[in-house]
Amino acid sequence: MKKTGLSIGTVSGTVCSTLPFISTQELLRTIVLAALGATISFLVSYLLQKWRKGK
Repeated sequence: MKKTGLSIGTVSGTVCSTLPFISTQELLRTIVLAALGATISFLVSYLLQKWRKGK
């Protein structure tokens, strides 16, 4: 068996065993927080880049 097949099997098994314990509310909260974090990170990087070019 290839290493890739083993990895896919391991990840699939982990996801299938934890999926029933994740509620929709937790999933939505995670999505919103991830989007918020990515947006803030992008804005801070963008502003720092503009500030650095202005010096």
